[in-house]
This record gives sequence, C-alpha cells and structure tokens, in this order.
Amino acid sequence: MKHKSLEPLKEWFGYTRRERRASFFLLLMIIAVAGIRFIVPNRKINIEILQMEDSLTLADSSPVNDTLSQDQKSQPGRVSRPSSVVDINKCDSAALEALPGIGPVLSARIIKYRNLLGGYADISQLKEVYGLPEETFDLISARVKANPSEVRKMSINTAEYKQLIRLPYFERYEVSAILKYRELKGKIEGIEELVENGIISEDKVQKVKFYLDFTK
Repeated sequence: MKHKSLEPLKEWFGYTRRERRASFFLLLMIIAVAGIRFIVPNRKINIEILQMEDSLTLADSSPVNDTLSQDQKSQPGRVSRPSSVVDINKCDSAALEALPGIGPVLSARIIKYRNLLGGYADISQLKEVYGLPEETFDLISARVKANPSEVRKMSINTAEYKQLIRLPYFERYEVSAILKYRELKGKIEGIEELVENGIISEDKVQKVKFYLDFTK
C-alpha cells in the first residue's frame, strides 16, 4: 500500500522541526496545568490559602502595632483624651493661645478685658471681648471655666466716680445717679434699692451684681 506524503501537511502548518518540538512541550504543559486539580486535592489547596490568610492577619495584629496604638493613646492632646479646662480668671496668654481659634491678639484682649472687669463671673462674658467670633466661643466654651467668687468687687458706698465708670457695664449717667443717690441716702443697702429707685434696670443688675459690694 502506497503511503501518502506528509509534506503538504507540513507545508500547511509551516513549522520547522524545532518549532514542532517546542509546540509539543507547550501542549504537555497546558495538559499538566489543566489536570493539576485532579493530582492535588482541592481541600489541600483551600487549607493552604486559609493558612496564608491567617498569617497575614497575625502580621497585621503584631505587638508592634499594639504598642504603637498604646503610645498614641498615651500622647496628650489627642481627641480620645479629654482636654484640660482653662480657668479664664487665672490663666496666662499661653494657655489661651492653646485653645482653638485663639491667637496672640485675642488672648491679649481676653486678659485686658479680664483686668478691666475685675475677673470673669461667667464664660459668656467672653462674647463681649472685641473681635471674638461667636463660632470661636462655641469651639472653646466646653474648655473654659470662670468662678464668680474670684471676681474683684468694689464697694458701692465708697468707690469714686473713676472707679465705678471703669466697670464696662455702667453708663456715665448711671454712675452719676448712684453717687447722687448715695450722697442723699448715706448708704446703699443692696442692689435692689438701685432698681426700685430707677437708677439701674433689672437687666443691668444681672451684669453688675457680681462686681458690687454693699457691705461697707
């Protein structure tokens, strides 16, 4: 029987002997990769993947990271730690400047107004400081305090005009009226007496009552 020639087939593929050999090895590799799931059990592969994921998890939760977290928690000024409250009747400019929104200019004005008043009876008086925005007060209101007992009082029965007018809440006509009434009455017994005689208003009482002493 006459064998048919393979030359036309070789010519159709156009491969050389070296290329056919390389193609044969490539085919073997493809078959090996495709059949690896039948050679290596799927359960073993899954176990190895799970072990790799566990190793990555342990690496992320290493003692180094735990130590770093503890260090961060122990650092002052963090949001997680409550900030110290500033006493606006005793603090210096540095303590004020540490508050949000308070710079050197505002801190100087807060201290100057404190000296003018004789001390802050309430933190709401910070709103009266020139140039201090409402937004800034809202930011610092939870971090400041003021004790009314620390306010410096003046004697309503002995103070002179220049002392009384120094209190920002008094108008000139009010100070003049107080002095005239004191001259006629002799001694003012209480702040209610000034209201009853129309010398100051009830609204004004809420502002000046912390700064006046009627005992002398």
